[in-house]
Amino acid sequence: MKKLLRAAACALTLGLATVAAGSGTTAQAAAPTYREGNLATAVANFIASPAYLPGVNNWSCTPSPEHPEPVILEHATFVNFGSNFVKLAPRLLNEGYCVYAQNYGMTLSSFGRVGGLGAVEKSVASFGAFVDQVRTRTGSAKVDVVGHSQGGLIAYAYIKGGGASKIDDYVAWGGSQNGTTLNGIATLGQSLRLLGFAEGFAGLLQAPGVTDQARGSRFMNQFLADPTVPAGPDYLTIQTKYDTVVTPYATQSIPGAENVVLQDLCGDNRVGHVGLFLDEPTLQLTVNALNDGPEGFQPECRGYGPAL
Repeated sequence: MKKLLRAAACALTLGLATVAAGSGTTAQAAAPTYREGNLATAVANFIASPAYLPGVNNWSCTPSPEHPEPVILEHATFVNFGSNFVKLAPRLLNEGYCVYAQNYGMTLSSFGRVGGLGAVEKSVASFGAFVDQVRTRTGSAKVDVVGHSQGGLIAYAYIKGGGASKIDDYVAWGGSQNGTTLNGIATLGQSLRLLGFAEGFAGLLQAPGVTDQARGSRFMNQFLADPTVPAGPDYLTIQTKYDTVVTPYATQSIPGAENVVLQDLCGDNRVGHVGLFLDEPTLQLTVNALNDGPEGFQPECRGYGPAL
């Protein structure tokens, strides 16, 4: 039904545009095209542009009938949205979405760049306030959300905490919504250093946003005590068998969700947990979900992300 309503709205919009063109109305200037980044872009942005991506957080953006829900992007632990979404944000903007992002979990140890260190509960509250800000400024009843690693946990905790009615589509890349091990977090830090991101992950035990994700933590025990999956959002988790951060990878699944393992679709894809943000099948699956495309969508098996 949702797809039919959108199709009807698009047809109406096209018809009105045709009439306007026929009456001599001057066409609007073409929308800008945003260039997708790569690993080098991400590393550069980590330092130089931690809280900015071209076209993101445009508060004058009006959602279109084709894409009525704005999209909020939630970055992973130890990074920021300027680095984490160099590939997805431009793609969504070029598709016509209004795209928003925030840096959460910033502490004195973050130096304005290393996100996800603050307590998860505080980050969830920050995310909720941001959702309401985006809804108010765009006039949209609901938003879509894409979260990488801890970003998936933050959004899912918000949904389970009463925000389900405000989320339309939920997409998690290697989400830690069911917890991980501290060994996995240490692996994450090592992988980021290997990719060229700045170091600065010492003193992890002083970062509650890191330890809150560990299985057996006070936060995770309380969070997992109620296994209910709130109705309302459409859920998609994207997992890789080569994830060495949120392990075992199958624990990323959400009951009743579309839980996709990349290697079931592209057997030669060896992307790791960190590399999901540059992985072409992951991005295609994400856009398909946000477009309310079909379950069982087959992405093109090319452009795999780093095996880290």
